[in-house]
Amino acid sequence: MDTVARISNTSPISCIHTFPSQSPHFPTSFAIIRVGRGSWTPIRASTTNAERREVVLPPQRDDDKQLQKGIAEFYDESSSIWENIWGDHMHHGFYDPDSTVSVSDHRAAQIRMIEESLRFASISEERTKWPKRIVDVGCGIGGSSRYLAQKFGATSVGITLSPVQAQRANALAAAQGLAHKVSFQVADALEQPFPDAQFDLVWSMESGEHMPDKTKFVGELARVAAPGGTIIIVTWCHRDLGPDEQSLKPWEQDLLKKICDAYYLPAWCSASDYIKLLKSLSLQDIKSEDWSRFVAPFWPAVIRSALTWKGFTSLLTSGQKTIKGALAMPLMIEGYKKGLIKFAIISCRKPE
Repeated sequence: MDTVARISNTSPISCIHTFPSQSPHFPTSFAIIRVGRGSWTPIRASTTNAERREVVLPPQRDDDKQLQKGIAEFYDESSSIWENIWGDHMHHGFYDPDSTVSVSDHRAAQIRMIEESLRFASISEERTKWPKRIVDVGCGIGGSSRYLAQKFGATSVGITLSPVQAQRANALAAAQGLAHKVSFQVADALEQPFPDAQFDLVWSMESGEHMPDKTKFVGELARVAAPGGTIIIVTWCHRDLGPDEQSLKPWEQDLLKKICDAYYLPAWCSASDYIKLLKSLSLQDIKSEDWSRFVAPFWPAVIRSALTWKGFTSLLTSGQKTIKGALAMPLMIEGYKKGLIKFAIISCRKPE
């Protein structure tokens, strides 16, 4: 049965959509409907429905399923290369912006990213207040989950779209003697397989950028958080729009679309958009910060590692998706340097 989506003028999301125009579900003509501030989404709808701001959507979207398939295959291909060169933390490092870093600093910087994220979110140093149950949403090969479980003596479960990542994460947990504390499974972050109010710490380290429905993504993070639990989102965003701007500039949209195509990203939004979503759910102690300057050395370092003999030979045998992602790395650097891409941390707490 088809459902009707009513789109509010006050929707907080501002995104660049790269996939909806490819949907085969709508028949002939396009109508342009604004979905939130700064986003114009081509859809197929009748004039009457468009005037009422109603759009008939199919119950399952082939473009979203195709996106999920692409994400899973991208990480199926690339995770072993990343682990071989960078270790088991598949995220940015946190650097002193004025320092000169060497290759050996990068793994330590990835641990610093975890520690700085915990500090930013005001996770207590008191043992009695440590989180006991953790979910890692978009867990990669489980680096954060294992680190957090060991740090806090907690149990942790990680979810990923990639079967290869889940299998490797469980193998590493077993090898490190953590199988009784940490587990990993294939699951959709937009439909998490957990009951309500399960986790003291809901952790999302660089997974939000893959979510095609940011409202549903944030809603699921809040749903599975226990009363009093902390939610930490570390994610790539686009810059906030100015008060007189209705959208990003055309060149900014073009650059983000190229990055989306390379890394299987369906849409971008700003940190302000996330804040509005969290406020709409009545979450507390909401705060965010732009950490772009602290991650600036990361992408140049990834490029340098790809140009080593080990990196180059691994890349050649990895697969087309991984090579395409590697070729897009300079685009990420361009986006950061021009102030378009922001590396944001956002944290909040679920009311008791």
